Amino acid sequence: MLSDQQSARVHRRILALAFIVSAMPLSAATLVVGPGAALTRVADAARLARDGDTVLIQPGTYLGDVAVWPQKSLEIRGVGARPVLDAGGTVAAGKAIWVFSDGRFKVSNIAFRGARAADHNGAGIRFERGRLEVSDCLFEDNEHGILTANFVDAELRVVDSVFRDAPRNTRALHHLLYVGRIARLAVEGSRFHGGYQGHLLKSRARRNDIRYNLLVDGPAGHASYELEFPEGGVAAVVGNVIGQGADSANPTLLAYGAEGSHWPENRLLMAHNTLISEGWRPALFARVWGDRLPADTRVVARNNLTVGVGMFTLALPGWHRGNHALPPGTLDPARLDFTLTTDSLLRGRVERVEETTLRPVAEFRFPIGTRPLVEPARWAPGAFQRAEAVLAREPSP
Repeated sequence: MLSDQQSARVHRRILALAFIVSAMPLSAATLVVGPGAALTRVADAARLARDGDTVLIQPGTYLGDVAVWPQKSLEIRGVGARPVLDAGGTVAAGKAIWVFSDGRFKVSNIAFRGARAADHNGAGIRFERGRLEVSDCLFEDNEHGILTANFVDAELRVVDSVFRDAPRNTRALHHLLYVGRIARLAVEGSRFHGGYQGHLLKSRARRNDIRYNLLVDGPAGHASYELEFPEGGVAAVVGNVIGQGADSANPTLLAYGAEGSHWPENRLLMAHNTLISEGWRPALFARVWGDRLPADTRVVARNNLTVGVGMFTLALPGWHRGNHALPPGTLDPARLDFTLTTDSLLRGRVERVEETTLRPVAEFRFPIGTRPLVEPARWAPGAFQRAEAVLAREPSP
């Protein structure tokens, strides 16, 4: 026989389990959207889906098929060849092709194209609150690829995706990825190119992890900054190729703190990046507005490689080691060749970074994605340790 105390404890556990079960969805469904499916429009799936469901979108072009997703948890995947959400110049709720209001969402294998809004802030995705993970997606010809709101508990993760081809107009600044004052941004294995007057990636997030990406504007690009953190915060920039084209109107590649400081902790940590300027005038490979930031702001640059005419660590506050420079034309951005030769004199001229936040564990892999970094016997500066080039003869997907 159970004692009264034991019986009460068992009863409480049963009630707790019943509460948990009652809070769970009765059953998760899979909704299929496509030309031959019961649902032919994505907007219908957004209306019918319930929390915990999965939405599968078949190949095809969905013209003007924009949607607001009101759910609290959802996974949306393209099936097979990447389906294209072509906004045709329209957006949902005056904001984006897809709007996520508040919840936990995963989106993969979708193309977002042609978003235009009355305020010139039309986005492929407008993410407002919760947690959003985007993988293997394409954003092109949108006023912003992804645009977030400013909820301080929101988190955005972008993996293995392409952002390209900002609209060619001067009515507003169009950033390929624009992140507001959220808790965290992580971007990995992704490619950004073809900006126009706006920035390739701009973030006001509290914490930023930008790792193993190709932020190279390319011959058709006219971006301003390639990477900007206007309000400081913690920014770990590791293992990226950051390249500015010859036609940029701004000599700065990476900007930090131009608008002062919003967050209590401010750190810019750069390690093993390759920074390239193809312009004729001297570049500022990185610029920190120290007079607008708190006195305890930390700036660290380790084992970075710059290519082209310009200044890097001489223009930066902080403590820096292992950074090296090469003259213009040493690498070949047109062929996406960013690697040092096996006999380069720079191999072995840097030290292994011991700080976990700064130590690279992967490298960008063309066309998108990453591959594990094989630790070399002699470390080299820059984003790549292997000698073989990251060559591409076709445009990214």
